[in-house]
Amino acid sequence: MDKILPGLAMLAIVAVVFVLLGIGWRNRLKRQSDVEQLPQVPAAPGEPTAAAEGQYVATTTAGDWLDRIAVHGLGIRTNATLEVYPHGVLYERSGAPALYIPAASLTDVRQDNGMAGKFVEKDGLLVIAWTHGSHELDTGFRTRRAADKDVLYQALQELISSAPAAGATSGK
Repeated sequence: MDKILPGLAMLAIVAVVFVLLGIGWRNRLKRQSDVEQLPQVPAAPGEPTAAAEGQYVATTTAGDWLDRIAVHGLGIRTNATLEVYPHGVLYERSGAPALYIPAASLTDVRQDNGMAGKFVEKDGLLVIAWTHGSHELDTGFRTRRAADKDVLYQALQELISSAPAAGATSGK
């Protein structure tokens, strides 16, 4: 009996923690309900200019690497393939919907050492900054092989520099 009571107390504490985590996630979903539907993945995207396997870390509010975006499955960490196309970027994610970011929405790419609970060596993550409606977002990706990171980084820099800015108008 002297071991059962502390065991039940610990079990109760663990249950309360999980309930609080669930409530927090539900509240995050409500708070982020204004994030519009994600762009549709092109039916035939073509041949990627660069691609690599790795881990989709998360999408966060730009500049706040702890504010994970929960809606539309953007907060789910999963294995993924990142493909760079002339028209945008595609994350093929296992167990989560694919994420397509049109080239015009991309604003920056950088290398960082962490975001949303994933911390690695210096410059171990590729972080893509992009806009979606009124939201500025950062999406992190960790390549499986270190050499792939440099190839993706170069392809993303070229794509961003050649893409028209979101909302840009032509005219003088």
